[in-house]
Amino acid sequence: MKFTIKSVWLKRLMQASLTGLLLLGLFWFSVYAGLWGKLPTKDDLKDIKQAEASVLLDAESELLGKYFIFDRQIVQYEDLPKHLVDALVATEDSRFYEHGGVDYTSLLRVFFKSILMQDNSSGGGSTISQQLVKNIYGRERHGWFSMPVNKVKEMIIAKRFESIYSKQDIIALYLNTVPFSENVFGIESASQRFFSKKTSELNLSESATLIGTLKAPHGYNPRLFPERSQLRRDVVLQQMEKYEYLDEALKKETNEIPLETKYQKFNYTEGVAPYFREKIRLEVKTLLDSLNTSNDTSYDLYEDGLKIHTTLDINMQRYAENAMQQHMKKLQKQFENAYGKNAPWLKNNALIENQIKKLALYKTLKKQKLSDKAIMDSLNVISKFTGFSWEENEVFEGSILDSLKHTLKFLNTGFVALEPQTGAIKAYVGGIDFEHFKYDHVSVAKRQVGSTFKPIVYTTALENGIEPCTYYSVKEVTYTNQKNWTPTNGGKEETDRHLNYSLEKALSESVNTIAVKVLEDVGINAVIAQARKMGITSDLPEVPSLALGTAELSMLELIGAYTSFANEGKVSKPFYITKIEDKFGKVIYESETVEALPEAFSKDTQQMMVEMMKSTINSGTALRMRSQYGLKNDLAGKTGTTQNNKDGWFLGISPKLVMLSWVGNDDHRIGFSNTGIGQGANSALPIVALFLKQMNGDQKFNTITKAKFETPSEDILNALACETEKRDGFLKRLFKKDQKEREFDATSEENKEKKKKGLFGFLKKKDKQEKNN
Repeated sequence: MKFTIKSVWLKRLMQASLTGLLLLGLFWFSVYAGLWGKLPTKDDLKDIKQAEASVLLDAESELLGKYFIFDRQIVQYEDLPKHLVDALVATEDSRFYEHGGVDYTSLLRVFFKSILMQDNSSGGGSTISQQLVKNIYGRERHGWFSMPVNKVKEMIIAKRFESIYSKQDIIALYLNTVPFSENVFGIESASQRFFSKKTSELNLSESATLIGTLKAPHGYNPRLFPERSQLRRDVVLQQMEKYEYLDEALKKETNEIPLETKYQKFNYTEGVAPYFREKIRLEVKTLLDSLNTSNDTSYDLYEDGLKIHTTLDINMQRYAENAMQQHMKKLQKQFENAYGKNAPWLKNNALIENQIKKLALYKTLKKQKLSDKAIMDSLNVISKFTGFSWEENEVFEGSILDSLKHTLKFLNTGFVALEPQTGAIKAYVGGIDFEHFKYDHVSVAKRQVGSTFKPIVYTTALENGIEPCTYYSVKEVTYTNQKNWTPTNGGKEETDRHLNYSLEKALSESVNTIAVKVLEDVGINAVIAQARKMGITSDLPEVPSLALGTAELSMLELIGAYTSFANEGKVSKPFYITKIEDKFGKVIYESETVEALPEAFSKDTQQMMVEMMKSTINSGTALRMRSQYGLKNDLAGKTGTTQNNKDGWFLGISPKLVMLSWVGNDDHRIGFSNTGIGQGANSALPIVALFLKQMNGDQKFNTITKAKFETPSEDILNALACETEKRDGFLKRLFKKDQKEREFDATSEENKEKKKKGLFGFLKKKDKQEKNN
C-alpha cells in the first residue's frame, strides 16, 4: 500500500514537473514569438541608434559644452582604460568571458528568489549583456508577469547580442549606455562630470569609483556622498583583487588614496562660455535646418552626437571670465556707492513704473481688470526670492517690486577677443551671469559706441589726404544750423581756446571738438562710406554727432571694423564655427574659406592709425594700461564714453589679437553718476587689462602677447614727426577772429580739398606714380 501511495505521488510530481516545464516552454515561446512585445531582430541589433549628446569643442578640441536630451557621449573600446574594464567585469559579471550572454547559475538564483519567492531585492544576477539590453530597451510593465517577462526578453536578446558582437563591443556598448549618477548616461559623460577628464585619462581609483556607482547611482554619488562612494570604491577594488585583476599591494595603495572629484556640470546656465554656447546652439539649429532641407537629411542637435568645432580657446575664455568677474564685482560697488540713497532704481518713479508695466504678473493682473492699487498691493507682498549677487546667488526676503529694483541696479558687460587676420573669435563673454541675465551683449545688443567711432573718422581723413600733422583748434564751436549744438571737451581744453592739436594728439586724448571738425573737413558721407568699407552695416546717422559715436552698433560689428587696423587695412568678418561632424566623423558642414577682402584703406593709413592709437595707450586716455596694470605688450587702442556716461568702451589692438569690452546698464536711462567712474578707461578698460595680464603669465600665448607691430616705413615716421600740440602765437591771438558760432559745413568740397595738399598727399601721389610705372 505504501508503495502504491509513493507511486501515485511520484507520478503526480512527474506530471507536475512536465506540466511546469511545458508551461515554462510555452511561456518562453510566447516571449520569443513577441506575444509580450516584439523583440528586436539581429538586423535591428546591428543598427542600434541611441540618443547621443552633441559636443561643443574649442579650437584644440577641448570640451566646452554639450547639447542633449540624455547626457551621453560615445567612447570607443580602445579608449577604455584596462582597469576600468576589469573593474566592471569583476563587479558586475565575473564570468563575462565564459558565458554566451546568459549565466545559468545566476539564472537559477533569479528563478528561485525573484520568481518563486517574489524577492525583488535579491538582485537580478543579470550578465553585462543582459544589463546592456535593459539599458537600451528598458523594461515594460506586465503586471505580475513583469519580472519573468522582462528577464526572458533580456536573456533572448542578450544571446542575440553575443552572436553579433564581440565581448569588447559589448563592453563598449554597455559603458556607453549605462546610467550613472545625476542622470548622466555613458562613461565619457560621467568621467567629464565628476572628474573633468576624458575616460582614457581615468586612474584606477576614479575608474573603481564610477563603476561602484552603478549599484546605486544616487546613493553612491561621489559629489553628494563622498565617504559612502569611497567605501563602495574600495569594495570594487576588493572584487578586482578577488578575481586577480590586481594584486593586494596595489589594492592597498589605491585604498589609501582619498576620493577627490573635480566636478564639471554641463547645463544650460552653468559652466564655461554659457553665452557663447547659446549663440552656437541657435546658429547650429539654423544650419542643420538648412542642411536637412537641401540634403534630405534629419540631423538633430540633441540626439545625433554631432561634434561642433569652434574657434574659441577655452583658456582665453576662462581668463576673460575671470577678468570680467574680478572687475565687475569691484565696479558694481563703486557704482552703487556713488549714487548712495539717490539711485535711480530707488528714486526714479517714472523709470520704476515703466519697468513694472513690463512684468508678466502686472500684465496678467491688468487683464483681470484689477485697479492700480490692487496690482501694487500684489506686487508688494513679501516673500523670498533668489537674486543675483556678486558674492553668491542669495535668497532675499522682499516683494516682487524689491526683486525688480534689485535686478535693475546691476551693471552689465560684454567682452570679445578675436584674431584680426582671420576673424576667429577666441573669447566671448555676453554678460555678467547667464542664469539671471540671458541677453547677449556681444552679438544681440546695440549701443551707442561713443569715441570708439573716432578712429573711423580719422581713417577717413588720412585716406582723403589730410596730414597727420594738421593742427586743429580745441576751442568749442556752436553750430547754428544744428540747433545751436556745441560739442564740448573735459578739462583744460574748455578754457584754453588757443591750443591746437595734431591728429595724433586729438585722437589719443579723444578730443570731441576736433573730431567734429575733422568730420566736417572730410564730409559725413565720406565717413559713412569708409565705415561701410570697414564692414559696418547698421544705420549711421547723417549728423555731425556721428563723429562722437552716436551710432548704435553691436560689439561684433565694431570689433570687425577694428580688425583692419591689425590686418594691413583689410577687414576680417568675425566667425566662431569651423566645422561640424556627425558621430562617425563625417564633415557635414565646414565654414567657407573667406577670400581676401578688398582693402578698406591703404597700408600707409593703417600704419599711421596704429601709431596714433599707440599714443592712446602710451600717453592718452588709456594710459592706465601702462601705469596701473603695468602691461608692456605692443598695444594700440581707443577708449569710449557716451553721453551722460551711459556706456563705457575700450578697444585694445595687438598684432595678433583685438579685444573689445563694453560696460553699462541694460536700461538706457541709467548711467554712471559721474565721468570718473563711467568713462571707458575706468569702466571697460580694466577687463581687457586683466585679461591680458593673465595671458602674459601663460607661456602658451607668448606668440600673441610678445608679438610686435610692423615697423612703419621711414616716410610714415617722418609724416608723424611733429609736435603734437602748439598754441597760437601772440600776434595770431591778437588778430585772429575768435569764431564761437558758425554753421556746420556739410556740403562744401573746398574745405576738404585744402587738406589734401600736404606731405601725406604727396606720399599718396608718389605711391600712385610708382604703381603706374
